Amino acid sequence: MKHPITQDRIWQKLQQDLGEESFFEQGTDYHFLAIKKHTPIGNYLYLPYGPVAKTPTAFKNSLKALNDLAKQQNAIFIRIEPQNPDYKQYLPKNIQKSKDLNPKDTWVLDLTPDKSTILTNFSQGTRTRYNTFAKKGLIVEKTTDTSAIHYLVDLQKRLYKTKNLNSFSEHYLKTELEQPFATLYLVKYQKPENVEPDITLPQDGQIIAASLFFDYSGTRYYMQSAADNRYKKLPATVALLSTAIFDAKDQGIEFFDFWGIAPEEASEDHPWYGFTKFKKSFGGHEVHYVGTYDIIINSLKYKLYQDTRFFGHLLHHSK
Repeated sequence: MKHPITQDRIWQKLQQDLGEESFFEQGTDYHFLAIKKHTPIGNYLYLPYGPVAKTPTAFKNSLKALNDLAKQQNAIFIRIEPQNPDYKQYLPKNIQKSKDLNPKDTWVLDLTPDKSTILTNFSQGTRTRYNTFAKKGLIVEKTTDTSAIHYLVDLQKRLYKTKNLNSFSEHYLKTELEQPFATLYLVKYQKPENVEPDITLPQDGQIIAASLFFDYSGTRYYMQSAADNRYKKLPATVALLSTAIFDAKDQGIEFFDFWGIAPEEASEDHPWYGFTKFKKSFGGHEVHYVGTYDIIINSLKYKLYQDTRFFGHLLHHSK
């Protein structure tokens, strides 16, 4: 299992640029990046997809080191997300399941076969959209220019508003794009010569989809993304993803991580059902992790933290 980007020093650099305090520790056959989070009740340590350990013994040692760090930082609890499912049996007793922050299940495409084989494993519909998106006037561009991040910001605001969700701030997304591992892909509409003016189509030169991709240790990650739902009849997301997939292959990247799918048993009313089906249409396989768990250090303050979150959630939904 490859080490996740979220447990590397380059992710610590991103956290520093975002103003977050974090701690990186390397031991024998383990390492972790712990980010210090603040709440009205007190602090806790969060390890996105961590800790990373090569053996069960190393995993246990990493938990001991984390426990020492938590006490030094007066943390209420430690929020961990180990990726290796075999380590679930070694979780300590003072632990509680939390809502998963990073996806517990993801979809990964192997990029080592030749391009024709990868394309053959696309679903018929996705393959057709890939073969025709250029004829429909879609052009995919890529950039690391942070001034272009407003395209993604604007698309996310529009999309998330329809779903009553909070979008990422421009500062957050711009800081991500500033990192050496990030690239922004944009889908632009350029009206084909043989197409008559149509109010249901975008304006010439309009950006209708955007996504950030992170490259790390032989894997490309599909991260922040949004598309303009007014132009669903144009295959913008297929254009964006397929281009990013084949670009990654050309660069010698071995895997493409779609970053999160609905659980296997999810029904059609699951909020992730639609885009899970879409991601799977590119071919690939499922990968399962342990999920998000809280190691409780201070049980009294942890209960206060949970109660505060519960009543805050009720107040938010009662408005």
